[in-house]
Order: sequence, then structure tokens, then C-alpha cells
Amino acid sequence: MSVAPRRIVVIGLSLSSSWGNGHATTYRALLGALAARGHDILFLECDRPWYAQQRDLPDPDFCRLALYDTVDDLDAFRGDIEAADLVVIGSYVVDGIAVAERVRPWAGFLAFYDIDTPVTLAMLARGQASYISAATIPRYDLYLSFTGGPTLNLLEKRYGAHRAHALFCAVDPALYRPAPLRPFRWQLGYLGTYSADRQPMLERLLLQPARRSPDLRFVVAGPQYPGNVDWPANVERIEHLSPCDHAEFYNSQAWTLNVTRADMVAAGYSPSVRLFEASACATPIISDGWAGLGDFLTAGREIVVADTAAQVTACLAWPEQRRAAIGQAARARVLASHTAAHRARELESLVAASAPAALTT
Repeated sequence: MSVAPRRIVVIGLSLSSSWGNGHATTYRALLGALAARGHDILFLECDRPWYAQQRDLPDPDFCRLALYDTVDDLDAFRGDIEAADLVVIGSYVVDGIAVAERVRPWAGFLAFYDIDTPVTLAMLARGQASYISAATIPRYDLYLSFTGGPTLNLLEKRYGAHRAHALFCAVDPALYRPAPLRPFRWQLGYLGTYSADRQPMLERLLLQPARRSPDLRFVVAGPQYPGNVDWPANVERIEHLSPCDHAEFYNSQAWTLNVTRADMVAAGYSPSVRLFEASACATPIISDGWAGLGDFLTAGREIVVADTAAQVTACLAWPEQRRAAIGQAARARVLASHTAAHRARELESLVAASAPAALTT
């Protein structure tokens, strides 16, 4: 089945700014790969001051980007939405429930892209989600989830989702590749916005090892960490790191740390983009453990799973050959299955299976 260039409209949290969110990185990789396959893409982003002050991609070369202020402003894009073969609304879109209600009558095929599925489900259970509701879910033609495994069945059986499928995050290998800087600037690093439920594990797997090894250098990059965090003297802090600097960041570390949010640990099958980006750079990863991790990287061969500071400290003393072998194996696995090009083709296939006229000839 051949795929013809088609028109796609995406309404997402942010494409222009990666500050404090991982959505921008995901959208940039996926939409860039779709554009390379000939699709014409319009991205609609609700203008917010915290993103306006931190825009690191105001004029993407792979799609058109337009900003709007309120749901009513979407009326100006009705023609684009009606002409689109695929319309996607993402999680955490401001007033997302109202956006879906406005757009649904215009869209021929409407998909929801949940980049935060376990968090979404937790908020739905508490009745606190503002970007989607139990009543809205069945109105989507396709539910794309960052989480696979049993969660997909839950979405369909409990919430009435039509065709819930995983569309995991991915990496652009043109941007993320090995360029090791010797000697390494840091022995272990972490990249991620502050999250209260992740902080205890970050404390255990990075800050405690840093205190045990004052002669080694560590780094934590990401915004919104509170002022009461007790940072050891040998832990460097970087408030924000633009995606264009991520590859150099990974390549400057002997090891990188992956720490998963509690809701995603509970759901399992929820890989972070950090897994794929660091792996593409052949930077070996130390990670907390969760169900389904082995579907993406094999523990002991392509990633190291740790639960204690002592386990992390032991890894930091590994001989170079053993350390590098983990990174190289992970890179091979990710390039074979988890690039943005893979996800673009998966999206085309999912839409084609759900609505054969939407993206296929």
C-alpha cells in the first residue's frame, strides 16, 4: 500500500518551546520525519507567556507553525482543519476538551496523541483532567498512546477509546549520534524537568552516589527544581538545556541516568525519550526498573537497571570496554526500531488501518 503526501493538522502543547516540557522534542522528531515523507503539516499552538519567553524553534522548516490565544481563535483555521486528511490533538493542550468539541465537526479523521497516558488516566480517575474527559475519548477516531501494554486495553474497555494503539516517542538519529568528548566532563548526568514523584529516585540514584564519590563530577539539567534541594558540591546544575544541546550533553557523560515518573512506573511500557536519545549517542544508561522496559532495551546488555546508590556507584567503576559495550548495543537497538522515521511509518499504518482514505492511495 503506497502512501501519498497528505495534509495534517496538529494541535499540540508546544512545538516552538522545549522549556519545561518534553512534548516539543517529540513533535519535532515526528513531524520532521512526516515532512520528509512528503506530508504537508500545520501545527497550532496556544500562545503562552512561559513558552513565548523561551522559544528555541520559532520558525520550523518542516511545517507551518501558527499561534492562537483562545478556542474561538481556532475558527480562523477551520478551512485548514476541514481540508486535512488527519487532525491530531495532543495531551495537555490548553482547554483541550473545548478544543476537541470545536474541532470534531470539522475534522474528517480525528486522533488524540497522549504523550502523558499514565498521568492522563490518573487525572481522569480523580476527575481533574482539563485536556480530555471520559466523554471526549470516544469522540476520537484513534487514540495514540505513549504507553503500551495493558493500558491500551484499559483505554478501550473502560473509556471507550476507538482503536487505542501505542505510538512511542522516538529519536532523530541525524541529531543524536556519538561524538564522545574525552575526557568526559561528567561521570553521570540526568536531564529532566523537576517532578516531585521522581525526586526521591533522583536522590537515590544520583545525589547519593555523588556524595559517596566527591572526586567525580555529576550534572542535573532541567528547570523548576525547588530551592530546598540539597545539591552536593560536585553536582553541576543547568537550569535549561535546549534540544540542540542535548546530544552534546549526552556525549559529555560516561553514563546518563533515566528516572521514570511514578504513574508511568505503575503503568509500565512507558519509555522516556531520554532512553532513545542517549542510546542514539551510544551513551550507556542507568535506569530505574519498570514493567516492559525489556521491550525497548535489554537489561544487562543494552541498559543497566539499578535500585540503589551502591549499584550506581559500582557501575561508575566499570572498565571502559564494558561501559562502552552497553552504549553501543543500545544504539544498535534504537536505530533498528525507535527512530522518528519508524514512528512516522507507524502513524501512517495506524491511520490507514483505521481510515483507509485518510493517508493512503
